[in-house]
Amino acid sequence: MRIGIISRGNYGGRLARTLAQVKGFETSSASAPDDLPDFIEDPSAILDGIDERVFKCDLLFIYTLHPDITPGVLRLAGIHGVKAAIVAGSPALAGSQREISDIAEKYGMHIEVHEICCGMEECGNEVIDEFTSKIGSPRFEITIKGGVIGKVRVVRGAPCGSTWHAAVCLAGTRVADAPAKAGLLVQQYPCRAARGTSGGIHRAAKLHSLAVDRAVRAAGTK
Repeated sequence: MRIGIISRGNYGGRLARTLAQVKGFETSSASAPDDLPDFIEDPSAILDGIDERVFKCDLLFIYTLHPDITPGVLRLAGIHGVKAAIVAGSPALAGSQREISDIAEKYGMHIEVHEICCGMEECGNEVIDEFTSKIGSPRFEITIKGGVIGKVRVVRGAPCGSTWHAAVCLAGTRVADAPAKAGLLVQQYPCRAARGTSGGIHRAAKLHSLAVDRAVRAAGTK
């Protein structure tokens, strides 16, 4: 599967590094300028600077994080025949929802906006479902011996790599402590999800805590 990544500053690089460790993905990358003004009247110069080879992909991740840039990137993706796109960051940084919907309809492109990409799930779209079979909302398989976590296998991990970090550190943890520890490990991991809100890093931690709880319960029934 071909994945295109348009990064900006520190955003997007971790996804590329994660995919390099997972079989079945071929990635290409381009970048947008790190320092952008709050308001951009004419984004054409910035859009012209994006390496168009990144659009030769099945799924495009967009980390431009700017409402005046992202819709233009989506149009370019549609023109190049990209089948699906994930816009990372809050909806406020993605541009007008109406504009995004119009672009999706015009080009027959599936578009999702995710505040945190570790919330990605199967949705019935062929491209997204193929990707989220390996990357997205966390899933673990866990073995337990004597009330202690043994082996932890990542079935599906977050794009930033935090799931694998948590898995390594959970071995040897008391079962009762494992879900909470998983959430703490994700918050300690250098994830760039927003902090100081009810979503962002706190939601990422909750998703991992619940995933470990489910895996522990499944292991207990074997």
